[in-house]
Amino acid sequence: QVQLAESGGDLVQAGGSLRLSCTTSEITLLYYAIGWFRQAPGKEREGVACLASSDGGTWYPRSVKGRFTISRDRGRKTVYLQMNNLKPEDTGVYYCAIARAWGACLNRDYAYQGQGTPVTVSS
Repeated sequence: QVQLAESGGDLVQAGGSLRLSCTTSEITLLYYAIGWFRQAPGKEREGVACLASSDGGTWYPRSVKGRFTISRDRGRKTVYLQMNNLKPEDTGVYYCAIARAWGACLNRDYAYQGQGTPVTVSS
């Protein structure tokens, strides 16, 4: 059974930083693409990062590129999302998710997701 547990969401001022964590299993990190997406009230789900299990390749949409960084620590079985220079439009609930293939992650076609952690960016 795949388990994903996010943490690290908080209230932060614009321009600030947060690091989100997602704890999962070693097998998940080895065989699945890992992604983060966010959901804001009244808005569509938006993928904000993908990490390939094979070569560690990453993807970000234009809205967060250069500000967000996804990474993994296999020893801690954890995936991180470092978010810098946060903006009010980054507000939402952030979810860690896994996809069965790289293309699926890019298409927000996730097989499993966590419970989410809220991020609020004040102006």
